[in-house]
Amino acid sequence: MNSNISLKLFGLIKTGVIKTNAHFWKSFYNEDYINTFPCDLQAIKQELEAKGINVISVFDKNFPITNAKLKNSEKPFFFAYKGDITLLNNADKNVAVIGVLTPTNETVEREQKVIKSLTKKGYNIVSGLAKGCDTVAHSESIKNNAKTIVFLPSTIENIYPKENVGLANKIVENGGLIITEYVNESKNKYETVKRFIERDRLQALYSKAVILIASYRKNEGDSGSRHAFEKAKQYGKKRLVMYRESDSNDLTFGLNKDYVMQGEKVVSQKEIEGL
Repeated sequence: MNSNISLKLFGLIKTGVIKTNAHFWKSFYNEDYINTFPCDLQAIKQELEAKGINVISVFDKNFPITNAKLKNSEKPFFFAYKGDITLLNNADKNVAVIGVLTPTNETVEREQKVIKSLTKKGYNIVSGLAKGCDTVAHSESIKNNAKTIVFLPSTIENIYPKENVGLANKIVENGGLIITEYVNESKNKYETVKRFIERDRLQALYSKAVILIASYRKNEGDSGSRHAFEKAKQYGKKRLVMYRESDSNDLTFGLNKDYVMQGEKVVSQKEIEGL
């Protein structure tokens, strides 16, 4: 059931009254103040029900919280979602698995083994629905009868990438969760890129650990995965990379190699058992 205060926040975000997370925490973290703004709650409720979208805010007692110390700009206060929001209640049950958009068949096979081990241990798999490693993470979770969680860089009404709309629906049908902070479409390329980075922090925030399957170094290819991996460090989450010596000359493992050289642990059955 969508609370009236969360419906109102949806309306205030949709109309641009609340612009950012920092803006909310600075000026709107007061339910009485929010209620001074006029809003057609019935129309919003009908709109969301017609689309099968739920909303939740920090004013709701079941809002997924985190113990991490966050700047206001990073602290979530509102989500729109489909599926089981309770999967975010305990980050220790979730592991984020992320990586490149274009993994080789061998990389996919190795990732599938990692997912199988994680799901066998009872973990929910968190990722971002992107092509490549994210798609493998979600699909393999479903294959192993496990729950999987998607943090979107887009609205739920316009899921990105479009090729994975069917997968997103399947995730919800199988008891998983797709969730986003966004209710308006991105206005420009800059905002689109910013949303990907903002989404990446949530993958780390609501997970016990982040596993980097494969990633280019910055400026050598798609390297967005590094944002979630760096946030994991900031939030004190465990970090693991998939890597072996035969990957040393493969550019898709360039960032993984750098992290191993810096002392990050390589994902293994032993490490998964020890999570």
